[in-house]
Amino acid sequence: MQEKDTLIRFGISMPQTLMEQFDARIVEQGYDNRSEAIRDLVRKALLEPSLIRGDQLAAGTIVMVYDHHISDLPMVLTELQHDYHREVNSTLHIHLNAKQCLEVIVVRGIVSRLRELQQRIQVQKGVYYAELSVTHVEGGMEDHTHDHPHTHSHHHEHHHGYGHGQGQGHEGEPSL
Repeated sequence: MQEKDTLIRFGISMPQTLMEQFDARIVEQGYDNRSEAIRDLVRKALLEPSLIRGDQLAAGTIVMVYDHHISDLPMVLTELQHDYHREVNSTLHIHLNAKQCLEVIVVRGIVSRLRELQQRIQVQKGVYYAELSVTHVEGGMEDHTHDHPHTHSHHHEHHHGYGHGQGQGHEGEPSL
């Protein structure tokens, strides 16, 4: 919230059992009061990728789980990321078990391109799950302008150690 924002009070009506569940949950999460928790819920709802205009600049992650034994799927996924090299900032690759991998792709770019990448990943045979999560929208709720120009340093990390266990990944990098 920007310092200049005026706080508005409003009332919410809900069933007592729902309020008791909510109160228990926010205590577990460490909130001091309902207002803070409700503000965070509203912020999260406003960052729902389907509600963000496709022409906005955003940052977030694409999380996917896939079967790396499907022929050429790891290479197809790597090639897709290279096709979107301007949007992909970094990747994290984890072996979940002997068959499945989890990959987190940190992305930043125009929302329509981020959605397109997520959809192209999701439709690949052997991809069980692929979800885009937007964590920041430039010019959004709490973004403020800066007097200095943004330089876009592009840190693009790949850890392609698709084998199981420790070893060497792509170009001698340690695999995760």
